[in-house]
Amino acid sequence: MNTSPWNRFVKYLYTARQWYRETPERALEQAYEAALAIKAIEDEHFGGQPIGDRSGDYGDSTLSYFKSDLQKYLKAIQTRMVEFNASRAFLELPERVAAQPKSGVLVDRYHRGFGIDTKDRASLVFEKLEFIDGVIARYINRKPTAIVPISNSPNLPISSKTGSPQPYQNNGSPNSIPSDAEGVDTYIEEVSLLPRSLLGTLNRITKELDPAAEKEVVKNFRNSKVKTVISLRFILLLILVPLLTHQIAKTFIIGPIVDRVTINNNAPLFINVDLEEEAFKELEKFEQHLKFQTLIGRAPAISPEETEKRIEEKALEIAEEFGSESSGAIKNVFADLISCLAFVMILLTNKKEIEIVKSFMDDVVYGLSDSAKAFVIILFTDVFVGFHSPHGWEVILEGVSRHFGLPENRQFIFLFIATFPVILDTVFKYWIFRYLNRSSPSAVATYKNMNE
Repeated sequence: MNTSPWNRFVKYLYTARQWYRETPERALEQAYEAALAIKAIEDEHFGGQPIGDRSGDYGDSTLSYFKSDLQKYLKAIQTRMVEFNASRAFLELPERVAAQPKSGVLVDRYHRGFGIDTKDRASLVFEKLEFIDGVIARYINRKPTAIVPISNSPNLPISSKTGSPQPYQNNGSPNSIPSDAEGVDTYIEEVSLLPRSLLGTLNRITKELDPAAEKEVVKNFRNSKVKTVISLRFILLLILVPLLTHQIAKTFIIGPIVDRVTINNNAPLFINVDLEEEAFKELEKFEQHLKFQTLIGRAPAISPEETEKRIEEKALEIAEEFGSESSGAIKNVFADLISCLAFVMILLTNKKEIEIVKSFMDDVVYGLSDSAKAFVIILFTDVFVGFHSPHGWEVILEGVSRHFGLPENRQFIFLFIATFPVILDTVFKYWIFRYLNRSSPSAVATYKNMNE
């Protein structure tokens, strides 16, 4: 096998060329997935209607959360469509651009509904573009006014016909947006005769009366079951593989090497001063214990030579014990590095499983009741940033120091306890205010009531 620098350079050039040739396909696929995400929010939370101010019974915080996602996805669509059109200007690769779509939760969810699996590659590109145009047209080319999802002034909307950026025209037409209205939500939704929540309920009842509803329920249950099994198996894999890698590497690879090096080089017995002081205290304690037993008559009187012999035996025992602990600390450093590499390799080679685990965790977290969410939040905060948390952090830091053979620096431990829990508490409160307050306002209210 050729491994010369020139062959490696050619291989890198080929890889870069392939990546460059796949730019249109990649950009179109990412824009398509962002459009699917918007469509999923509309179907699940707004009854298939655009995301608006008067949809459903959502409060201001919840609507703000959905609009933030909408802005993010529209921005992604705009950026990727510009990249798609720009790359196609240089790459005449219709077959590459029209490649089969990647697999994903949202993609798989809508591919079946649009029959994409049975289309040829050429029609697949047009169908994706039509779907993207249909989604963004509901927010950029609305009448009589529109929601302005992209607040940055340099950003331009995407034309629903060409997918390319078009400048705003302030000419008084229905599609024009004044320059001073950028970033302002001026969306006015058409008022229907019936409330949107009632229409959503009727739509749900209609779906339940559908003869194919039972098959859909069974299908969703099977998908949920498969997702749960894959997630639990992957979580166990993340836990067990690094632990087993650590033990195997420490016992069969790192251990023999460290033992041979320490024996041949007459390495120091104690890896740090703390272990040496601990060994001296233990030997002194044994000597005092031996003398005390003799003085109170619990042990027969022994000669000074016998006492010195017992102390010597105890010293050899202590030396062996602390020498093993010192070499074990060195072994832990290298074994932990190998286990971390194994953990990173699992993450890099199982990206699909990571997406499934994220979806599974979202279902678990958001499936909890408000009181359960508040209970978990209070438990987490009290353990890690509560009044008694400094004692726990002190034990953790001392254990980590001993694991790696580091001296226990009390000043560093106290400084860490004085700063890190405070930073963690600030971040956690910001998360509650910024995200949880939008996704689950009732859980935040329950948390505040329980915390008081």
